[in-house]
Amino acid sequence: MASKRFTRYFGAVNTGSFRISAMIMGLTEDGELQVLGSGHRASNGIKRGYVTDMAAATYAIRDAVERAEKNAGTSVQSVWVGCAGAGLASQVSKVEIDINGRRIEEEDIEHLLISARETIQPHGRMVLHAQPAHYTLDGAHGVANPKGLHAERLGIDVHVMLADGAPVRNLTEAVQNAHLDVEAVVAAPLAAGYACLSEEERELGVAMVEIGGEVTNVAVYAGGMLLGLKALPYGSGDITDAIASAFGIRRFQAERLKCVSGSAIASPTDHREMIPVNGPGDDQAGPVARGADDKNRIARAELVSIVTQNLSRLTDEIGKALKSMGFTGANGGQVVMTGGGAELAGLAEFAQSALGMPVRIGKPPSLTGLPEAHSTPGFATLAGLCLYAADDPIDIRSVGESRAPISRFGLGLGVGRLMRALKENF
Repeated sequence: MASKRFTRYFGAVNTGSFRISAMIMGLTEDGELQVLGSGHRASNGIKRGYVTDMAAATYAIRDAVERAEKNAGTSVQSVWVGCAGAGLASQVSKVEIDINGRRIEEEDIEHLLISARETIQPHGRMVLHAQPAHYTLDGAHGVANPKGLHAERLGIDVHVMLADGAPVRNLTEAVQNAHLDVEAVVAAPLAAGYACLSEEERELGVAMVEIGGEVTNVAVYAGGMLLGLKALPYGSGDITDAIASAFGIRRFQAERLKCVSGSAIASPTDHREMIPVNGPGDDQAGPVARGADDKNRIARAELVSIVTQNLSRLTDEIGKALKSMGFTGANGGQVVMTGGGAELAGLAEFAQSALGMPVRIGKPPSLTGLPEAHSTPGFATLAGLCLYAADDPIDIRSVGESRAPISRFGLGLGVGRLMRALKENF
């Protein structure tokens, strides 16, 4: 069978507090997306989404990318970077212009987009995205392409994603120090939405909860766009820390206990099941867990109790965030949970009871070449970054006179995208 030829390659790096991961995806001549390689390693130099050690973060990013390149059998020079911290915030800007009943032309649409661009008020913050969601004709929503239609007034809703400038610049510098160009910095909730949410869900209304190691992002979609976002400084790593503190054990032991034996749902047999604190290859002379038996085993019921107590705290904060964004009661609906923290057994059932809404776990879509180990919620944002890159959504700041790049990371067209545009059009 002849090997497929690829017309474009997309590289992505997701910088989490628990792991740093990278993926390389190719676009074939017949338009199919295929994962060529992926890799990950333990995170260093990143704390709650912020770079805290430049050298350590750079080394971890380079290592993760090299692992993906080795698996892919090819290298990348530029990447799309996921950002989960940096004080992410979302807002929607609405703009209208007069058409006076005539047919809408391409120039009218461009004039509308330029008018929308001028309404963006970042208030000293960095604009990561400014994307048109949908058009309106005389106030009526749901217009995908208004060209050729008649209207008195043409409007548009624009989704703007803001972030603190300094943390984004630190993240960009860490990637550049790893000898990689940055195509764009992409807000993690936006990337995760590409991987986990259907177009219909985004249109009808859905809440997406991305549970990372140290940050949980709560996003609300409706009308096809992200309407609100809240970042909670709490994640699955805090549950690990609570287990380690309660039993007086090392953090890596607590993490393994949580992943292997932890659950969000208690069972009547938990109190009779004793689970070993030490795993295969651990130093058996290490610390004995508080309350353990003579074989350094603890009751599974105690572990589950700690997990559920801390999950209650997290779901309380998620519920408050959803309520503050109006996603509650009659305006509530489906909740999709993703991220590494969503891999905990029984989480969907626990969250559904706590939030009073239907909950499902969001995973990456079935992509050709995606390893089974990376088809989990913990890698949804990484896969979403590649899907976002392949979609290459319009940014209103690249319309008209601003087609030249404003910045090399997330502020208009990146250098690589600019070069491709020149090759394709001149």
